[in-house]
Amino acid sequence: KTDTPRGLEGHGFTFTIGRGNGLGVAAVRARAPLVIGRTLESFTADMAGFWRHITGDSQLRWVGPEKGVIHLATAALVNAVWDLWAKAAGKPLWKLLVDMTPEELVGCIDFRYISDALTPDEALELLRRHASTKQEREAEMRARGFPAYTTSAGWLGYSDEKVRQLCRAAVAEGWTHIKMKVGADLEADVRRAQLIREEIGPDRTLMMDANQVWEVGQAIEYMRHLAPFRPLWIEEPTSPDDVLGHATIARAVAPIGVATGEHVHNRIMFKQLLQAGAISFCQIDACRLGGVNEALAVILMAAKFGVPVCPHAGGVGLCEYVQHLSLFDYICVSASLEGRVLEYVDHLHEHFLDPVVIRGARYMPPQRPGYSIEMKPESLEAYEYPHGPAWSALGR
Repeated sequence: KTDTPRGLEGHGFTFTIGRGNGLGVAAVRARAPLVIGRTLESFTADMAGFWRHITGDSQLRWVGPEKGVIHLATAALVNAVWDLWAKAAGKPLWKLLVDMTPEELVGCIDFRYISDALTPDEALELLRRHASTKQEREAEMRARGFPAYTTSAGWLGYSDEKVRQLCRAAVAEGWTHIKMKVGADLEADVRRAQLIREEIGPDRTLMMDANQVWEVGQAIEYMRHLAPFRPLWIEEPTSPDDVLGHATIARAVAPIGVATGEHVHNRIMFKQLLQAGAISFCQIDACRLGGVNEALAVILMAAKFGVPVCPHAGGVGLCEYVQHLSLFDYICVSASLEGRVLEYVDHLHEHFLDPVVIRGARYMPPQRPGYSIEMKPESLEAYEYPHGPAWSALGR
């Protein structure tokens, strides 16, 4: 949390899926001296310099650099500053970005290590390309929202009957894109894929997510059996660090696309994935990358390489975060919804002051100033580990 003399607070967080939160807290505390005592204006006057200041500490780079738990802490801190900036401007984060000039946006990006793939001049050109029509796209988003897909129907461990029920409910609610998990057992995956395709019909879009379980050869063989169900993409088919492995899989499974990004640490890894032709869909994560600054860099690189950005949102607060990034991407960068769809997972939104609004399987643009990530005080109190009443009730 960051604050100003005016009483405004900027909120940002990162998370694990259980064990490891203590490491994240320690990493945030290690970063904190880099911002304590500084003013918001001292950061916003040079946002690229601010980002380099946060990531450039020589001693903390030893436990990165720009990856792992220390980079998760970078995201929490940087996103808190952006939340504070948007609140000070009286705008939701996406609108703060949309209202910036191309020059101001480029001034937020650290091009170090990526200038061989994207130069500042190229970034300016990409941002100017559709600038004259961005007001039309903003009006469209306000009226219709950004298209979403649901993962809720396809989790592993569900009975076939439950999967059928969830698929029918998703279709009834208007979802046109549905994702299923795969990788545990080929025979079961084929059965579940057939079941889901039967329920959603031939015209809706099916995506698959392997969560890194396969070797490169396994991924290719598995997808040979799953290809008849016409998935749009296979997500995280192997280790997120294996750029060349992803490229090999992408060539072998085409026209099925390869998607990854939720565990891709930084803009340099995304640069390599894009340069290698290893991905067809770029799944940035607002807590894995080092905050908004680095997300802007990856969005613009993906635009240069013609790869749609479909952010990862399968975690607490990620839906609240990444809706802002997708709105910015469409309004200011891509000007196209082709191949672009934003993940939606229906859980834990009740803990946020400005939860996402889904209408007709679309994200409606947030209106409240900030980055939509501030949690309710009562939720923070209840779930504070290990003394909150939610933990006490479990005897911990």
